[in-house]
Amino acid sequence: MNKTTSKYPLSENNPDQLRTPTGMPWEEIDLQSILDEKVQMRDLQITAEALELQAQIADTSHRPQLAENLRRAAELTKVPEAKILEVYQALRPGRSNHNELKRLATELEVTYKAQRCARFVREATKAYFP
Repeated sequence: MNKTTSKYPLSENNPDQLRTPTGMPWEEIDLQSILDEKVQMRDLQITAEALELQAQIADTSHRPQLAENLRRAAELTKVPEAKILEVYQALRPGRSNHNELKRLATELEVTYKAQRCARFVREATKAYFP
């Protein structure tokens, strides 16, 4: 095991590197902080930074597809849930046309700076509409 893979799982081996989306250190989340209402619902969501750390571990473990999936997930942390569901529905076979998928890819890229996700949608567009 190398230095990077020994960090996994991050919450156990490197909790000092993890913060919640509101900036709370991961180590401060415990039952008492929840009972004291110091933890917000948003604190329980994963961050792009944590996903990138996991992607680095996947890269070091020679799992490039997993690393790419984690990096796409990191981009999605900045996309509203309603838009994620719209993209999901649009990617289902027969649910969208070529132009709709191109529009979604452009929106992901321009509005949300989600280049990897946009590339994924464009690849799906080519597969659906060769």
